[in-house]
Amino acid sequence: MTDFSSLPCVAIAGPTASGKTAAALQLSTRLGDRLPVEIISVDSALVYRGMDVGTAKPTREELAQVPHHLIDILDPREAYSAAEFVNDTKRLIAEIHARGALPVLVGGTMLYFKALIDGIDDMPAADPEVRAKIDAQAADIGWPAMHAELAQVDPITAARLAPGDSQRIQRALEVWHVSGQPLSSFHSRQSEKAVPGLLAADALYSLEPDNRAWLHERIAQRFHIMLNSSFLDEMKQLRARGDLNPDLPSMRCVGYRQAWEAMDGVHPMSTLAERGIAATRQLAKRQITWLRSMPQRHVVACDQPGAIDTLVEAIRQRVLASGILA
Repeated sequence: MTDFSSLPCVAIAGPTASGKTAAALQLSTRLGDRLPVEIISVDSALVYRGMDVGTAKPTREELAQVPHHLIDILDPREAYSAAEFVNDTKRLIAEIHARGALPVLVGGTMLYFKALIDGIDDMPAADPEVRAKIDAQAADIGWPAMHAELAQVDPITAARLAPGDSQRIQRALEVWHVSGQPLSSFHSRQSEKAVPGLLAADALYSLEPDNRAWLHERIAQRFHIMLNSSFLDEMKQLRARGDLNPDLPSMRCVGYRQAWEAMDGVHPMSTLAERGIAATRQLAKRQITWLRSMPQRHVVACDQPGAIDTLVEAIRQRVLASGILA
């Protein structure tokens, strides 16, 4: 059996539209039969079924080329936490190793990458009853008021959350009500993690632009292609279900939120492209900020010629140096 102890997995991260999927597929080709690759998606939007166009989900051909995991595993009504992601990834890494293949973690949800590197504290599980009470209170007084309430019991967490960040405010208040302890106390603990880190920080390879304008242009091109294909039809189908709403994590994904608001008449449909592109650029900026907080990552400039070849060769050399193929 292949010994993966020296390099249990590698990761390819980067902002949206930086070329991560292409790099992962090329890596699979370069390693070839000597070391099969299986991809674990690190993307909080790709987990949802029926959300294909707006998430730039890999095509059927790409999915068939290499085994993929954590794609199309949830209904858009459902939520998916970083802790659930880490637990699922831990199981998948063991299963992929058992098949003699290398797990390659690919995506742009930086909170998930941080959880993979730092591990997850043993925080309370979700409590639907408590969450329902919090939602009912928020419906009465609004999320900014709930944010003010959070500031009374957990000022550290409240200080890093926007007053309208309903999902994270809800979770922080839920942890407080269930455990009697602030969420920040779990994050600051140095004790043993409930799930230890699964990814070595220096096994993270990142595609990042030297020139943001290059990435901005790619984002704009991708959004226009999405609008010119079937994204709005996809949105109509999701809305027609009748059980989704714009406050769900799935519908807060970039692009979907702007489209929902346009279809509700909150903003003119004529401004959808402009607003969607702006929101995606803001997402990319946040992703790059997250990445810069991970100093051990290996950075490849995605806007330079041959960037994907450079990244794939760097990972291939790392695999060879690890002795996995010995």
